[in-house]
Amino acid sequence: MPRVMAVSFERYGRLYYLDPGEATFHVGDRVLVPTDAGPEVAECVWAPEWVDPEQGAGLVDLPVCAGPADEADVARDAEHRRRRAEAKLVARRLIKRHGLAMKIVGVDYLDPTTAPEELVVFYFTAPQRVDFRSLVGELARALDSRIDLRQVGSRDAASLTGGIGNCGRDLCCATFLKDFEPVSLRMAKVQDLPPNPLKISGACGRLMCCLKYEHPLYAEFAREVPGVGASVEVDGEAGVVVAHQVPADAVLVRMKDSGAVSSCSRASVCGSRQTYEERPEPTPGRTKERRRRSDPSA
Repeated sequence: MPRVMAVSFERYGRLYYLDPGEATFHVGDRVLVPTDAGPEVAECVWAPEWVDPEQGAGLVDLPVCAGPADEADVARDAEHRRRRAEAKLVARRLIKRHGLAMKIVGVDYLDPTTAPEELVVFYFTAPQRVDFRSLVGELARALDSRIDLRQVGSRDAASLTGGIGNCGRDLCCATFLKDFEPVSLRMAKVQDLPPNPLKISGACGRLMCCLKYEHPLYAEFAREVPGVGASVEVDGEAGVVVAHQVPADAVLVRMKDSGAVSSCSRASVCGSRQTYEERPEPTPGRTKERRRRSDPSA
């Protein structure tokens, strides 16, 4: 049974899972996370606990936590944050001076004490390819560091910058969503959403990722319940399905006689459930006779 903890580099940011080893950490502790550029400081947001192997199938072979962060590590992390903020301001000023159609969305700073040399990595978005050769030279002179510019897509940009989605919560890509899967308008149609991309798009301008991982629930519901316009019988009264309420696991039914619209559970309108509930109750004598036939020794 693996022992797992979760950390985050930013407040309300994406969670990263680690193997705590033999150490014990508490929520709020500063710990060191092994990275390609050396150990980085993160905050423990989920204290170490044992996880069922069946439920945590993906939580295996995790990187081992490098231990608690001391005052020197915390001070180094604060200095890195300051350098990243300074580099972003310098880059934005130079981009404006050169009139380039690009936007800085993230900055990484590699300390020369942990990396072979001091390196500042800029992540940017642009509508097309950008000739930033002169910009790289000025950035290198202004920051006295080696510069690396990397263009990212709109989804990766939203993941780096974060924000609030249409649901009022933090963006999925900036918190827990790691892999981007293709999303189509067909999924929106299954979920009875308007086929207007402007209304079902996220902060990145692409279709919302939640349409993808909520799609199987709606597809399963549509297969098991009567479709809109189908005739059903609820409590002995005939009606017509007018809408589906997937989050409530129910359907809206308009009664033919009264014209009233009521919300009915999925079990009450499915044919298999109705057949099960309408079957005659077996009498005690017949029940005993069936038991004798199935078990002659009884």
